[in-house]
Amino acid sequence: MDARVSTTDIRSCVQEHVRPPGFECGTAAGSLRIIGGGTWLDAGRPVNDAKPVSLAEDHAIVEYVASDLTLTARAGATLLDIARATAAEGQWLALDPFGSPTGTLGATIATGSAGPLAHAFGTPRDNVLGIEAVTGTGDIVRAGGRVVKNVAGFDLTRLFTGAWGTLAVITEATVRLRALPEREQTITLALPPHDALERWLAKLRALPFSPLACELLNAPLARALGLGECSLLLGRLGGNDDSVREQLRALGALGQMRPAPKESWNALARIEPAGASVVRVSAPPSRLHVLWARLSSSDDGSLVHAAAGRGVVRCIHPVVADAPLAPWIEHVSRTEGTHIFERLPAIEWSRIPSRVNDPLSRAVRAAFDPQRVLNRGILGEIA
Repeated sequence: MDARVSTTDIRSCVQEHVRPPGFECGTAAGSLRIIGGGTWLDAGRPVNDAKPVSLAEDHAIVEYVASDLTLTARAGATLLDIARATAAEGQWLALDPFGSPTGTLGATIATGSAGPLAHAFGTPRDNVLGIEAVTGTGDIVRAGGRVVKNVAGFDLTRLFTGAWGTLAVITEATVRLRALPEREQTITLALPPHDALERWLAKLRALPFSPLACELLNAPLARALGLGECSLLLGRLGGNDDSVREQLRALGALGQMRPAPKESWNALARIEPAGASVVRVSAPPSRLHVLWARLSSSDDGSLVHAAAGRGVVRCIHPVVADAPLAPWIEHVSRTEGTHIFERLPAIEWSRIPSRVNDPLSRAVRAAFDPQRVLNRGILGEIA
C-alpha cells in the first residue's frame, strides 16, 4: 500500500467530519473511532456514535536501517510483524504491551502502552523517534525524524504518544531498535514478608545491573502462571554468558531463586480473563512497598503484578457473578498514587473522574482537535 495514499485517505475522512467555517464553535458533524488491530477496543472509556476508521490494512514496513537500529512502519504494522523482520538482523523493538502481539504499532504508541521491558528500555515515549499523523483539523503533521539524534522542533512525538488518538491519527512511526541479547534467562525469587519488602526492594534497585524486566507477582497470579503458590519476583536477565552468570549470582543473594520458562512473559501478557476490570496505580518507586502491601493481599481473587523499578502496580479484577464492582473500585481508588483505569464495564465509568479536564489538557485538545472529531469521550473529557 502506498503510504501517502493511506494518509491522504485518513485526512479526507477527518475533513468530512469537520464543520466548515460559520457553524457554531465546538460542534462537529460526527466523530471517528480510530482502530488499529481491534484488540484493545474494550480499553478506555466507551466511544459512542462514532464512525470506525481502521488502519489495520496499512501495515507496511516502510524503511528498516539495521545499521542505525531504526525502523519506520505504518500504523497498522503489528508488533509481531516487526519482531519477525528485526529478529533476522539480531535486533528487536523492546516494547511488550500487555495483550496479543497482533496489536499494532499505532495503537501501542497512541495508548502509550508498556509492559515489563519498560524496566530496562522505557515506555513508548522513550522508543518512538518520529511520527506522521493527521490532526483533528485534517492537517498532516510530521514530528521527530528517522534518526536517533534528532532534537529539532517542538516535541509533538511525545505529545501524541499516550493521547489515545484524541489529538491526531498516527499513520506512521519511526522507532528505536536494540540488539538482541546473546543469552536470556528467566528466574523467580521468593518475596520477603511485607514488613521486610522495603529494604529488599532497595537492595534490588542497588544492584550494579538492570534486569531486562523485573515484575512482582502476587500469589494468585503466580499460581495462574504455574510458577508456585507464593508471591514472587519474576525476572528476565540478558547479556552475554559472563554477564548473565554474574547477574544470577547477585540475584541469588536476595533469596531463593529458581529458573522459570521464558514463555512466562507471554503468558503474563495474556493473563487477563475476558471482561476483567484493570487499573494501574503508580507512585515513586520508593513507595512501591506501600502500594504492594495494600493491593496485592486482597482476597477478592485479583491478579496483581508490579514493575519493581518503576513503582507501577497493575490490578486485574476478574468477573465475579453477582458481585458488585463498586467496593473494588473504591478500594483501589483510596490507595495512594496516580490511578489509571484501563478496563471497566461501561456502566462503571461514571464512577471514575476524568483526568484530562484541566485547562492545559483542554487547551491542547482545542489546538489539535477543536471539534472533538477523534475518539470523542475515550478519556472522559467534557464536551
